[in-house]
Amino acid sequence: MSTPQPSRRATPPGGRTGLTAERGIALVTSLLMLIVMTLLALSMFRSIGLDESIAGNTREKQRSLQAAQSALDYGEWWLSQGNGGTGNTCSTVYTATVANTKVCTNALTSPTTLPWSARGDYLPPTMTVAAGGGLVSSGGNVGDINYYAKPSLYIQYLGLDPTGHSQLYQVTGAGYGGSANGASVVQSTYAVTYKNPPLDQP
Repeated sequence: MSTPQPSRRATPPGGRTGLTAERGIALVTSLLMLIVMTLLALSMFRSIGLDESIAGNTREKQRSLQAAQSALDYGEWWLSQGNGGTGNTCSTVYTATVANTKVCTNALTSPTTLPWSARGDYLPPTMTVAAGGGLVSSGGNVGDINYYAKPSLYIQYLGLDPTGHSQLYQVTGAGYGGSANGASVVQSTYAVTYKNPPLDQP
C-alpha cells in the first residue's frame, strides 16, 4: 500500500512566488514616484528663485528710473524759473543747487556710460545715499533703501527753435538703485519760450 505524499505548490520560473513579485513591483513603482516628486519639487524651488530674482531686478530698475527722473524733473524746473542762457563748456563734477546749476555747450560723449566725468549731482530731499546700499537703519526713512549714488544731471544748450521764440535744452538725468548694477538714464528736450520779439533779432 502506497503512502500518500504531501502536496507541493508549483514554484514559478525564477523561484519567486506571486506575493514576492507583487512586492517587487510596488517597490519599483514607489521609487519611480519618489523620483518624479523630487524632480517636481526641485523644479518648483528653481522657479521660485527665478521669480524672486526677476522681482528684485524689476524693483531695482524702477528705483533707478525714479532717481534718474527726479534729476531730470529738477533740471526742467530749474530752467522754468528763468535760469538757463547759452551756457559754457562743462568739465567738472559739482553739486546741483538752485544757485549753481550749469548749462553746458558741449554734449555728453556717452550718456549711457556712468558716471559722467562732467555732471551736477542732485540729491532729492528725502533720498538717502550709501555706496554699500542696503536699508536705512536710522533717521526718518528707516526701512527705505540706501541709494548707491546721487542722481546726476546734465543740461546742454541746443540753440533756438525755428521760430526764434524758444531756447532749446537737452536735459539728461541718471540714477542708481541700491547698487551699481541698477542704473537708468532718461533724457528730454525742454523749450523755454519767450514772447515777441524773436530771440535772434534785436
